[in-house]
Amino acid sequence: MSNLGSTSVIFDLDGTLVDSEPNYYEAGRQTLAGQGITDFTWADHERYVGISTQETIALWRERYALEAPLDVLLADKNRRYLELARASTPVYPEMRKFVELLAGEGVPMAVASGSSREAIEAILAGTGLSAYLRTIVSAEEVASGKPAPDVFLEAARRLGAVPGDCVVLEDAAPGAAAAHAAGMRCIAVPYVAGQADDPAFATVGLLLRGGQAEFTARAAYEWLRRLGGEA
Repeated sequence: MSNLGSTSVIFDLDGTLVDSEPNYYEAGRQTLAGQGITDFTWADHERYVGISTQETIALWRERYALEAPLDVLLADKNRRYLELARASTPVYPEMRKFVELLAGEGVPMAVASGSSREAIEAILAGTGLSAYLRTIVSAEEVASGKPAPDVFLEAARRLGAVPGDCVVLEDAAPGAAAAHAAGMRCIAVPYVAGQADDPAFATVGLLLRGGQAEFTARAAYEWLRRLGGEA
């Protein structure tokens, strides 16, 4: 067993491990433009950070009165996103260090994301993180996406871990709410600075208000070590 005791770590992917939001924004902008909606901005995109692609599109259909079926729009957005993701998805350097540190300790790890399984696998393979992160759960594989706890509970099940022994890393309020609902502790690294005061972040064990600029692998590891000592 590692220095972290029985702790398992579950990572959100987009905005937490990798800076994929610009690609999601561009894929969404192109998809909506194809439906005649040409004024979709980054500020519009920020409203949907942290919820699954499928739920985002369901909300768009309502908001923009889109007539195309959900599955057609989903396939369109996923295709565009995969092209962009394969070309370039940067990993946050301190997050890569953290994953490598945990891997060196033999800590069980998983990824639980609102993205499609195909997108998750493409990003992990393209960034080299697939060498460490082999347990993957997509929101498409469970009944409900975040803020429901389903993806995190399924990740714990696949790791053979008790939810109370799991620590989630998240960048968005729906994910923090999902971790809390799953009975897991959470390290929150807000992607959208304005979300740091969201009530969902009040439930987390460690909130880094400065986002990725404040996150360091060493400090996160030390926090987990203290947590393991308490357990």
